[in-house]
Amino acid sequence: MKFRTEIKLTSQQEKLINHNSKVLLLGSCFSENIGNKLAYYKLNTLVNPFGVLFSSTAIAKVLEDTVSQKQYKANELISQGGLLHSLHHHSDLSAIDSINVLDNINQAQKACLAQLKMATHVIITLGTSWVYGHVLTNQLVANCHKIPQSEFEKRKLSILEIEAALERSIKNIRKVNPSTQIIFTVSPVRHTKDGLIENSLSKANLLSAIDIIKEKYGVSYFGSYEIMMDDLRDYRFYESDMIHPNEVAINYIWEQFSKVWIDEKAQFYFKRIASIQQSKLHKAFQPNSMEYQEFLKKLAVKQSQLEKELNVKF
Repeated sequence: MKFRTEIKLTSQQEKLINHNSKVLLLGSCFSENIGNKLAYYKLNTLVNPFGVLFSSTAIAKVLEDTVSQKQYKANELISQGGLLHSLHHHSDLSAIDSINVLDNINQAQKACLAQLKMATHVIITLGTSWVYGHVLTNQLVANCHKIPQSEFEKRKLSILEIEAALERSIKNIRKVNPSTQIIFTVSPVRHTKDGLIENSLSKANLLSAIDIIKEKYGVSYFGSYEIMMDDLRDYRFYESDMIHPNEVAINYIWEQFSKVWIDEKAQFYFKRIASIQQSKLHKAFQPNSMEYQEFLKKLAVKQSQLEKELNVKF
């Protein structure tokens, strides 16, 4: 008897991620879940330099700005809650004065462009089809920054609109890096504030649009959404909010991602890397004891050896 409906994922035969790879991740908070795992195992990774972005249009906008090296100006910022914000970026880039905000955006674009030019893989996680249009400036935004809702119009992007946004993203990526492997995924986080039916329709539009562009542009799709909804369809795999995947679920999805996208040789090193990472977190009761000093010496030797083998830094 089987008590789960396991998703059958097709293993990739080429362009796998290893310790020589460079990975750029953009999109929803699920990008950070996968990105943090990649970084933990010492893979060259840049995660959400512009902060969390949920919609296809927001991701297309930051990629377009990055590739064109757009220079934002102070009059493009908006004031709210004692801070200045960009409507096209997460509040991580906000600050109390325009100089710092513009510098944060500029630095994020530089970091993104540098990683994009060298990236072997670009992973984009879409969160929702629901978007907000800023009425005054007549533009779709990435973040409302707690500005009164009366200043925005909410609507759901059509499949055609999402397809167009994804095409913009792909074309801008390939302008600077024609050979990079682009992987799309849909966040398993349900946007319950939109309503459960509305969330389902939203995810359906994302999945349909990705399916259309997948063959057209030779990009890939990883089914994190399907793994969560169909394989791990039990509330024991959720945080207490019953919305976000918990650590067990994230680890399971990471395992499935590793099987499909991580090179076997790279996976071979994961246990040794994890051993060093866990040892570095160890706190001694007696830091000056001979036993602990010996522990540190052995750890330093293991770390140095692994750094030479993989050309990485802990």
